[in-house]
Amino acid sequence: MIGWNKWREQFSVTEKYIYLNHAGIAPLPLRARQAMAHFLDDATNNGAVNSTQWGAVAETCRANAAKLVNADVDEIAFMKNTSQGIIIAANGIDWRAGDNVVTTAVEFPANVYPWLSLKRLDVETRMVPERNKRIYIEDIETAIDGRTRCVTISHVEFASGFRNDIAAIGEICRKRGIWFVVDAIQSVGAIDLDVKACNVDILAADGHKWLLAPEGAAIFYCAKEKQDALINTNVGWAGVVNPRDFLNYDFTPQPAATRFEEGSYNSVGLYGLGAAIELLLEIGIPNIEKRILDLTERLIDGLRSKNYRLLTPTGESERSGIVVFESDRHTSADLVERLRRENVIGAERIGVRLSPHFYNSEAEIDQVLALLP
Repeated sequence: MIGWNKWREQFSVTEKYIYLNHAGIAPLPLRARQAMAHFLDDATNNGAVNSTQWGAVAETCRANAAKLVNADVDEIAFMKNTSQGIIIAANGIDWRAGDNVVTTAVEFPANVYPWLSLKRLDVETRMVPERNKRIYIEDIETAIDGRTRCVTISHVEFASGFRNDIAAIGEICRKRGIWFVVDAIQSVGAIDLDVKACNVDILAADGHKWLLAPEGAAIFYCAKEKQDALINTNVGWAGVVNPRDFLNYDFTPQPAATRFEEGSYNSVGLYGLGAAIELLLEIGIPNIEKRILDLTERLIDGLRSKNYRLLTPTGESERSGIVVFESDRHTSADLVERLRRENVIGAERIGVRLSPHFYNSEAEIDQVLALLP
């Protein structure tokens, strides 16, 4: 039995708010803040004297990020956000005129615009519509043809909370020799994810949601066997072998995903990301997933008892940390504002979106339900 109150002490936000917007921007745990403060103090007082330690912290963060998704260390790179990772994927595939990429019609724009931009290469973006707030595997298969080069999808859809079956989609892509790109910003840190088992080729996830890290520090995964096939369109000084041999220009790429890192790190961000990932691994992602699903189930049951209309699919394998609902009597904007006045932090998307993390409590869920008219 995990004592969740122990971990709750890491989140000062609980002293003022019932914070249920981890699908938006999460509050930092104290451990992440302390790590970032340590870096800032060091950089302020010592300049770059201890920069070797900065690099060591980044490499520890990389190793732990690999553990988080069951990747190898040399398959992980750092990005500034999810968008950057998806842009690298979209621009790096060796497209031919007439090719197409399959995605859904309910993706966050970060996983839409980089693909739409490929129109300049005469590459079509095919958008599979949702049905009943779900994406059906057969609809994705129907959209795929002999010119499909890539399927790209969110592990969890931001607007509905629907969890896509990426293992099934990954198997389809593997059998057809199609690239499989996953936007995992709404799952990594909350939902167990194994890139090997799901045949993921590329994954991108910023740290500021379920990873409980600051904005501007993201993880990027590229399967080892796909790194040479992905054209690096953003080569920087840090992406080549011997990057510190500044005047010996050698264009040979790093033999790892670090080839996609362009230059200097967001060191303060990686200090925060590293500390947050360490906390998540210490608790255990399977434990966190179960806790989140227990809290969202409690919320769903309470919403049903008050006759709210659930927009989030509620099948066991479909749920995530996101619950979206609406009312026949009140607008979603009014409900979000009503909760905000009571220091309950959610968001309005296609309805009211609430997204608890592991440190939230059953009492908080009950309090939110009591506040809803």
